[in-house]
Amino acid sequence: MEKTWEQLEEYQPMVLKMVGNSLKKERVAHAYLFEGSRGTGKKEVAFLLAKSLFCTNKQDYRPCNDCVNCRRISSGNHPDIHMIEPDGQSIKKGQIQALQEEFSKTGVESNRKIYIINHADKMTANAANSLLKFLEEPSSQTVAILVTEQIHRILNTILSRCQVLSFKPLLPKVISEQLVNEGISTTIASLIANTTNNLEEARRLSTDAWFGQCRSIVLQLYEVLNTRPADAFFVIQDKWLQHFKEKDQLSFGLDILLLVYKDLLYIQLGDEESIIFHDQVVKFKQYALQTSSRRISDQITAIFEAKRRLHTNMNPHLLMEQLVIKLQEGLKLV
Repeated sequence: MEKTWEQLEEYQPMVLKMVGNSLKKERVAHAYLFEGSRGTGKKEVAFLLAKSLFCTNKQDYRPCNDCVNCRRISSGNHPDIHMIEPDGQSIKKGQIQALQEEFSKTGVESNRKIYIINHADKMTANAANSLLKFLEEPSSQTVAILVTEQIHRILNTILSRCQVLSFKPLLPKVISEQLVNEGISTTIASLIANTTNNLEEARRLSTDAWFGQCRSIVLQLYEVLNTRPADAFFVIQDKWLQHFKEKDQLSFGLDILLLVYKDLLYIQLGDEESIIFHDQVVKFKQYALQTSSRRISDQITAIFEAKRRLHTNMNPHLLMEQLVIKLQEGLKLV
């Protein structure tokens, strides 16, 4: 579904404000560089800007998303908007040269032309140098939009010729609300939103059976630690290490376990709005009464330490056993 200006404004208020001001004052830059992590809306805003420049039914400067031009841009069929993607692993010189040749012609329907280079950091050195020449002689009717997740890999000479707009990671609340709007339960949406700030990744996790099992195994380990501590090692052996096999998976499992202990702190602080495991509140309140804030802080520290040691080539089985011992210490107030 196409995002409206208002929807993208919720995700990236500063970016949309700057783009909006440029459109209002009719001072659109000849070259932009949209940079930020994956899933923050860079490409969507690039197409939104293109629509704003071609829309025949704008509300002030905002595109209608429904006129012929807006629909053609959405479907990738507007003749005066050109998109360049990596050809294999890189964007090659020939692709930039073909673009320059295309832009030397008169626009099909107007004098304005827009080109969007996705993953601009993947340009070869020759491609980047060809683009640089293109940027040095801008046409007043040409707008370039470069999109990248790796701004440090863009030539300084190209950066200096672009207006750089930085896209911030999405807030958990924004991701959670979007997932709920797409039919994901509040419980799952809240957990996913606190494990990634990437909306695309969040959507992938929402349909991933492996992720669904993560939650179940983490909660099982936590409950066993509180009710049958001696069985915790069996859960580690039979469930945890069988599911979290790779280092990044194990780190992910620890991230979810961390959220459990954070929920206990929120309960003790009376901040129930921040709780992530909504369906576990009754149980968590019982556990929270049996321990102290200091102990929970120590347990959170132990999990952070386990994550750190995970990347020192420590044996995962030994790491988890040692973590379980630390988490078991002082579970109840004396």
